Amino acid sequence: MSMASNRWHVGLVGYGEVGRILAEDLRKQDLKVSAYDIKLGGDQAGPLRDHAASFGVALASSHADLAAQSDLIVSAVTASQAVPVAAACAPAVKKGAWFLDFNSASPGAKRRAAALIDDAGGRYVEGAVMTSVPPYRIKVPLLLGGGGARGLAPPRVELGFNAKVASDELGVASAVKMCRSVMIKGLEAMVIEGFTTARAYGVEDAVLASLAETFPGIDWEKQGAYFFQRVIEHGRRRSEEVREVAETVREIGLTPWSAQGTAERQSWVADLADDGLFGSKGTKEFARSPDWRAEADRILARLKPKD
Repeated sequence: MSMASNRWHVGLVGYGEVGRILAEDLRKQDLKVSAYDIKLGGDQAGPLRDHAASFGVALASSHADLAAQSDLIVSAVTASQAVPVAAACAPAVKKGAWFLDFNSASPGAKRRAAALIDDAGGRYVEGAVMTSVPPYRIKVPLLLGGGGARGLAPPRVELGFNAKVASDELGVASAVKMCRSVMIKGLEAMVIEGFTTARAYGVEDAVLASLAETFPGIDWEKQGAYFFQRVIEHGRRRSEEVREVAETVREIGLTPWSAQGTAERQSWVADLADDGLFGSKGTKEFARSPDWRAEADRILARLKPKD
């Protein structure tokens, strides 16, 4: 597209936490922004519609409706939906329009999505978000990959993104993200499992003191509380991401024992959250305890056999 990036119509597929943050920051630049989310057709539509109305975001009626009007499509959905979203947008994508895949999907999934968009006349670019979005918002570190990455990088910077090209080869940026997630998401799962077990045995202070000696640069109290909060609030999405991490490992012929276990632990916490163990979503109580012990105690209370 030859038009200046500040005149682009940006379409957001996925209006969850990441989509809403991007919408807010893009609208601050007076850019035209549209969004579509499958939740718009369900019981959770109210808050999404209210947010869109507050920030002047137009809501599309379908993937195709969004694709037909967008110069830049940003796909930010759950990991398992990365390829289906590309398939849903492809038939209506504008010729030469950019499709930026923000999703935490395996390199293989990114290649499948790219084929769908590129064959339809769009320009697919993989994006690997390298840390949690909320603290950085639109400035979150972002790696771009694929044949179109260098063409999209300059306007992305103009739009306020902190983007740099990782590789012209599709899949490299995602591989960096996925391999990092083996460690980061795995550490989250290990902290929840290890800290909760230590709490049950009454040895948490000794365990944290030992960790501090081995890793003196980490505040384990603070880090533990943060990991508990993130997994309780976003465990469902994170478990899907780690299943893609496991697929990334599997694609090279290695059995993803660690990633599979991480996905199960994250999903298990998400099940507890959905069951109301940690309070109601949207309240200060939910995933907001400054002390991880309070959350561990709730888990332990649930595990005790009932008389």
